[in-house]
Amino acid sequence: MRTFIAIPLPAEARSLLGEFQDKLRPARADVRWTAVTSIHLTLKFLGEIDPAGLPRLTLLLRENTAPIPPLSLGIRGLGAFPDLRNPRVVWCGLEGQISRLTELQTAVERACTDAGFASEDRPFRPHLTLGRVRGSSNLRALADYIKIGSTLAHGFEVRDFHVYQSILRPQGAVYNILETIALTGDSQP
Repeated sequence: MRTFIAIPLPAEARSLLGEFQDKLRPARADVRWTAVTSIHLTLKFLGEIDPAGLPRLTLLLRENTAPIPPLSLGIRGLGAFPDLRNPRVVWCGLEGQISRLTELQTAVERACTDAGFASEDRPFRPHLTLGRVRGSSNLRALADYIKIGSTLAHGFEVRDFHVYQSILRPQGAVYNILETIALTGDSQP
């Protein structure tokens, strides 16, 4: 079962990201835009897992993230990986309690490692994927539109995260929530 761990976005944030995609489409670049309903903040991609290991993984996720309280994030800015001259992924950035988000991702990573999954070899770079570039047409125009649209901002609260199953279909991936883990830590010092 293909699986990943991610923070869901509220409907208002997804709607705003859809508007952002609409502002980038006139560049006419060869981009496969992410379905707005599928945009999420990935904490860990696990790939294929044995469903029998899900209860242990969930227990470790709850234990490792228990001290972490809910957090506030904001959507801000646009960019591309690896850069605007050679974009492969068009993304929207995040602001707010990024250090707490990083703490959450580190706890998720630790739980996954404890459950027997390989640790991530790349640093965590929180972002929301808006689309994946498929070809080289109109990349300069896309970069110009990204630069113009980099002032978007919207705040939201993160109170939980999910373990998702990803089912690949020709028309795009379908995500099913397998488990929900609430952030229940105390935000007081």
